[in-house]
This record gives sequence, structure tokens and C-alpha cells, in this order.
Amino acid sequence: MDYTSPEKQGMNSSKLLNAFRLLDRETERGEIPGGVAIVGRHGRIVGTYKAGLSIATDFAKYAVREDTIYDCASLTKVVVTLPLILLLLDNGEVRLNDPVCRYIPDFAAKGKSQVTLKHLLTHTSGLPAFTDMYSQGWSPEEIKKLVWNQELTYETGKGYVYSDLGYIALGEIVSKLLGQSIDSAARDYIFEPLGMADTGYRPHESLKPRIAATEFIFGSYRWGEVHDKNTWAMGGVSGHAGMFSTAADLAKYAMMWLNLGRYPGGRLLSASAVTTSTRNFTSHLNANRGLGWVLKGDKWDASGDWSSPASYGHTGFTGTSLWMDPEKDVFAVLLTNRVHFGRDKSVAWLRDSFHNAVSAAVED
Repeated sequence: MDYTSPEKQGMNSSKLLNAFRLLDRETERGEIPGGVAIVGRHGRIVGTYKAGLSIATDFAKYAVREDTIYDCASLTKVVVTLPLILLLLDNGEVRLNDPVCRYIPDFAAKGKSQVTLKHLLTHTSGLPAFTDMYSQGWSPEEIKKLVWNQELTYETGKGYVYSDLGYIALGEIVSKLLGQSIDSAARDYIFEPLGMADTGYRPHESLKPRIAATEFIFGSYRWGEVHDKNTWAMGGVSGHAGMFSTAADLAKYAMMWLNLGRYPGGRLLSASAVTTSTRNFTSHLNANRGLGWVLKGDKWDASGDWSSPASYGHTGFTGTSLWMDPEKDVFAVLLTNRVHFGRDKSVAWLRDSFHNAVSAAVED
């Protein structure tokens, strides 16, 4: 990646520093143990920042590094599952309006035969937001069968409920059509082409000193193991969670999207895939969702007050976020492990304020 000064990319370095110093403020307040942020514009990195600790326990304390690896939680949906589905669309192997049961016949159970890939991508399928699959002692295959057998909680296409279950199904479709597990598909089709060398599922034990620990659950801190309990029960790999990454790697991914699918080594996605995915599919439901992405004005929008109407991004429960503003041609990666101190901690204020300060730093 190319690094340059904010001024060379039409940004004010002092104002950008205001954004970065918010990590110090929230660390001092005890809302987060620490974090990493990267901001880029016009295809180049204009600033990076780190603050605080990646693990802060009685038995270990590690300072955050610029290459600290974070459990990205639901960023998995838009950095792994979404682009793999879009690649299948680009290659003519699936259509948005294909019923899910075309690829997973058992999914048709209990009135779900009309649910399409588009419904899953936009969280309008009727599937519930969540169900406990981790405390049953089931195998990954038994967990999938539970998902296929779910009852709808509302009429398909008539509502919007953010659902992990839909992305478990999308991950299964990816695996079936590509003939490999979703983690290996992500490595082959996304991470390796983009040079995201520190990104993947189930990080090796040797990387533990670089990994930010998440929450104290099941009698110990999650440190190098996935935080999401259902993903953990599935062996650490799912279409809805399980990806670990660094700010620098996610910056490479963001720049590919802002460059309409292109990256320095070629093209990952078609321009049509990018522009269609960032279009609002749910305005009739009082929501602003693209394919996978959260759009400006949605109830889950974390882009702040100053981002343009074209901005889009996603967050992760553990305290991670990735946001892009194509009108300003700027992106921001913010990685924290906010659940490290308990689920009562929040990064909502930090995200909005950080993105406000980043937008305010744009001066041309």
C-alpha cells in the first residue's frame, strides 16, 4: 500500500489527528482497552494510529500494535461471504432472485421455498435474528440442519430483521458451488489476491501475542478463538462471523471497493457488482440496506453526521467497523475489542465521532 500525507490527498492532518485521538479518549474513559485506525483517500493511506492495549487482564497485558489482529465478528459478512456471492454472480453461476432451496433443498422446509439469495443478503428473508445453536452440543452439520429447518418470523420481503442465520446459508451456498470450505474460498479468491496476508479464520497459536482478546466467556477470555458462540460451535468457520484481520488488510479491501472492484493486481469484482451492492434495496421497509452493506440513514448506520448520502459500511459486535464514502473517496477502518471489558461498553459514540472528524478533515 502507498502511504502519503493527508495534505497531498486534500485532507487536513491536524483535523485527522482529532479523529485518531478519540481512540485515546475512549481508552482513558475505559470504554475500550485500545484500538487501531487507518484512514485512506484516493487509493492511498493518509494516516494510521494505535492506542492502548490489545489485552488487559491480570495474567497478560499487551500494547496495541498497528498490525494487531482483531476478531472482526460481522465484518465477516461483507468481507468474506458477500464478495464470494458476488463473484458467483459475476461468473453467471447464481442470480440474486434464485431461491435458496435451489442450492440447499432442505432450506425449503416450513414455507421458505420463496426465500431468495437477495432476501438473505438484504436481511429481508423472514428468518429470525439469532438462535442458540452453541449450547446444544451439536456438530456443524446438525447446526446447519437447524438453520435449514427454521420457521419464518415474518413474511418474506415484508420486513427487515438483521439475521446471522441468512449468512450461514449463504456461506453454505458458497461452499457447495466452489467445492471448498468458506475459509479456504476466502483465502483463494479474496485474501491472497488482495494481499491480505494477516486475514483469515482460526488464527494459528503462534499469532496469539498479536491478537486482541475479546470477552470473558465460558470461563476464560476469548484470545485467538472466535468470540461468536454459534461460530465457535461450528468449528470457528461460518458465513456470518469468524474472520480475524488487521486494519491494514481491511484498508486493502476498502480501496478495492472504492475503486469499483479493481486492485493493483487486477480486478476482483465487476463494477456492476459494486454499484448494485451499494444501492438501497429496502427503502420500502423504512431501512437502508444494500447487498450486505449498511447504507447512509439506516438504523445501523455508524458513518456519523458528515458523511455523504452515498456512504456505506458495516460493523462487528466485538467493536470493529469499516466505512467508505465514495463521494469523498475516503475510507476509515476502526478496530477495537470493546467487549473485553464487558458488553455494557459501547463504541457507538466513538464510531460516529470518529467518522465525523474524518469527514471534516476532507478539505477539497
